[in-house]
Amino acid sequence: MMVVLKTALLFVVTAVAEILGCYLAYLWLRKGDSPLLLLPAAGSLALFAWLLTLHPAAAGRVYAAYGGVYVMTALLWLWIVEGVLPDRWDMTGGLIALAGMAIIMFAPR
Repeated sequence: MMVVLKTALLFVVTAVAEILGCYLAYLWLRKGDSPLLLLPAAGSLALFAWLLTLHPAAAGRVYAAYGGVYVMTALLWLWIVEGVLPDRWDMTGGLIALAGMAIIMFAPR
């Protein structure tokens, strides 16, 4: 059970780092905020890449499974940061993506 929790937490932290880096660039490009936002954006994206290397599974499997957690984390970001409540279809898709992540990462091999 600890492996599952550790993996899930690491995926969530990784997703937040990626989303934050992309969101800061979005604020600069689409909202006209300061180009200085690109400095923390680059740092956040570098952190994201490093965090993906911490998983013990094969890289391709980690990247595939990470996508499921990314989808759900992005929906939570939509709600918490952008103030847009995900609808039932968003959440259904997010839960399906999480189920796919669990199958990829935790299937007996």
